[in-house]
Amino acid sequence: MRPISQTVVVTGVGATTPLGGDSASTWEALLAGRSGVRTLTEEWAADLPVRIGARVAVEPAEVLPRPLARKLDRSAQFALIAAREAWADAGFTAKAGEDGSVAPERLGTVIASGIGGVTTLLDQYSVLMSQGFRKVSPHTVPMLMPNGPSANVSIDINAQAGAHTLVSACASGAEAVGHAIEMIHGGRADVVVAGGTEAAIHPLPMAAFANMMAMSKNNDDPRGASRPFDTGRDGFVLGEGAGVVVLESAEHAAARGARVYAEAVGQGLSSDAHHIVRPEPSGRGIAAALRQLLDTSDLKPAEIAHINAHATSTPPGDIAEIKALREVFGDDVGHMAVSATKSMTGHLLGGAGGIETVATVLALHHRLAPPTINLLNRDPDVDADIVSGTPRPLPEGTIAALNNSFGFGGHNAVLALRSPAR
Repeated sequence: MRPISQTVVVTGVGATTPLGGDSASTWEALLAGRSGVRTLTEEWAADLPVRIGARVAVEPAEVLPRPLARKLDRSAQFALIAAREAWADAGFTAKAGEDGSVAPERLGTVIASGIGGVTTLLDQYSVLMSQGFRKVSPHTVPMLMPNGPSANVSIDINAQAGAHTLVSACASGAEAVGHAIEMIHGGRADVVVAGGTEAAIHPLPMAAFANMMAMSKNNDDPRGASRPFDTGRDGFVLGEGAGVVVLESAEHAAARGARVYAEAVGQGLSSDAHHIVRPEPSGRGIAAALRQLLDTSDLKPAEIAHINAHATSTPPGDIAEIKALREVFGDDVGHMAVSATKSMTGHLLGGAGGIETVATVLALHHRLAPPTINLLNRDPDVDADIVSGTPRPLPEGTIAALNNSFGFGGHNAVLALRSPAR
């Protein structure tokens, strides 16, 4: 057994989102306060009560070769695009084992999805019903498998230390990054490519979420529909895309001279055990995840300068998160700049934690907290320092940031990242 690495660092980031086809364009749009939400123009959307969504800014067909893309569900396409960017951004120029930069058996993947290949499943069922079984794609099963994105990324980079898939609704992407941190802490891998992906903008999920009263019906103002912490919020806006980071032991990164964005400190996890879709209103479970993070790491509340909030724009969820932050951190919340990036990206379900990890890493790296848009009338119960209007400069020195992700079923995941002093 190799020695346990005490320090994990982020050396690469990648994304494809409603704001941009890569991490740089996504970050630029976040700082500019641009919304990726649009009116859905597909014929099937015309009769739905919700006709808005946040499609990716760059279609996978513009990036991936057609023979490859046709064998991948849309969620796997997103994951592969984001992972390839993160892999190159980390300084890797070839598959593991080809240039000596990382051994295949010391490289893993953890790519999460909350729903998996739902578009493949539903589309191929329609083919079966309308055209018969002979027309069903032979690639259907590997395309619809929730582990498909992680497996395809592992094949692409020759990762042999494990290809894992965390499925915990909207907490999936953050849990994937947390699991990757633990893989390196535990000595199973030197490098792990981790994040989340989702592609669920389809009539059935859209209708189901709408009938659940979980989504905003502000069809007349797509860009203003996602309104975290605002008194007028009425639900989330469904988005799609992927966010991926490359995590590495500090020792391995130093040996190859890699640039380090931030330290990945650790994670805190809990479950509400309250309701399958409604958050526990007092924030009890979220507070438990925050406390576990503090108890199992060297993170101090005074270090935390920034929080990328889960903040989906649902009336009960946004308040439960603020209550938990107040319960655990008390008045220290006053010096934590809180951003709600779903106001711009929409809610990417299992992909949210991946994209928001990328945003949190870049916030630390550039010392800027993105703004929360559409915050016109702040809910009086939101007792926190919400960044709105323009980006907020973050302090110099050693600072930390949290990425919060919570999901249906009561899943709570909190990631902590730390920037080196400068």
